[in-house]
Amino acid sequence: MFRRLTQFFVALVQKYLPDPFLFAVILTFVVFLGGVFLTDNGPYQMVQHWGNGFWKLLTFSMQMVLVLVTGHALANSAPIKAVLQGIAAAAKTPTNAVMITAFVAAIASWINWGFGLVVGALLGREMARQVKGLDYRLIIATAYMGFLTWHGGLAGSIPLSLATSTDWSFKLTGGINVGQTIFAPYSLIIALALILTLPLLARFMIPPEEEVFAIDPALLETKAPAETPAKMRTPAEKIENSPVISLALTAVALVYLIHHFSKGGSLNLNIINFIFLFAGILFHWTPRRYINALYEAVKGSGGIILQFPFYAGIMGMMISSGLAAMISQWFVSVSTPFSFPFFSFLSAGIVNIFVPSGGGQWAVQGPILIPAAMEIGVDTGRAAMAIAWGDAWTNMIQPFWALPALGIAGLNARDIMGYCIIALLYSGIIISIGLLFL
Repeated sequence: MFRRLTQFFVALVQKYLPDPFLFAVILTFVVFLGGVFLTDNGPYQMVQHWGNGFWKLLTFSMQMVLVLVTGHALANSAPIKAVLQGIAAAAKTPTNAVMITAFVAAIASWINWGFGLVVGALLGREMARQVKGLDYRLIIATAYMGFLTWHGGLAGSIPLSLATSTDWSFKLTGGINVGQTIFAPYSLIIALALILTLPLLARFMIPPEEEVFAIDPALLETKAPAETPAKMRTPAEKIENSPVISLALTAVALVYLIHHFSKGGSLNLNIINFIFLFAGILFHWTPRRYINALYEAVKGSGGIILQFPFYAGIMGMMISSGLAAMISQWFVSVSTPFSFPFFSFLSAGIVNIFVPSGGGQWAVQGPILIPAAMEIGVDTGRAAMAIAWGDAWTNMIQPFWALPALGIAGLNARDIMGYCIIALLYSGIIISIGLLFL
């Protein structure tokens, strides 16, 4: 029965889910009409909100492109390939493959969301290359499911913001340390439950042998361009193929990283990209090899470049029109002290579909939900984590965050979202129980 339910959602999504770009366009019109009919903003004002927000994710868009291309290029280096191949070699069957991938991806995402997205997708590719009879769509979906743990993890933007003196919430709460959010028992139990049970969930979604979407392993091989023999290289080519430059660059980068972390610096997205970039330069050994690997990786970044400005426009309309605040306020109005974390979780999940950014959600929903929690006597750390878990939850049906993984895998959102709906339903139960009863 579970397998039939999975296949129902897979078939449904394959038939009706549009390309992620068209999904963003449809959301744009939905929010536009919602602003016109549900708020006091007219069509002209909504257009202005859309246009004013359209380019506000440029920095973040470039960061996400770099997550994709530097992570992909790093994974195509000999040392990282060896690690991925070693992990994949432990998976002798499709069942082992999906369970190992789900476990590794969930832990990696809890450590850092950018790291988890890339590692999960690359491990999924390697599993598909090595394990016979493995459904390629399922293994990439399984890798993406691990992303559910990110906002309850070490790089969760909302709990880290709460502990930062420069955040708007600090004057209101006096600061809430990570012991009350990320490392609170209920949040740790939720994260641990997902890490341990997502592999079992993935195992039960394995399709019958006759329905397996297999892929030729040769299509997943990345062949390096032929190199000019050393004796025939021009002076320019000798420089391009010299490891001295790579070693010198890596040494400088290492000095900077030591300084950064010794001064209390965090493992943020820029640092993740910095590490991916220079580790790739080192592991490819010569500049020419790294350039070739990067050029190959860039091919999958088109979706990010095209779609992120549209989501910035959607966010602009949601925030400036007051739609996001309206959704949050409605859920507050029907909450009791017991149900408040649950309804905050639901409202965050809904808002996340239109504002798929943890920081953006915190800026919109935090100023409404945190004062409300304080007024009715709900622990503010729990209320904030309810927003954080809600943000992570509906990423399973929001293709925005799947784009880097899809770019690495060479798949479309409709190839994995049917499986992700099952993960959405399952994780929603786990997270709700944790927020209400633990």
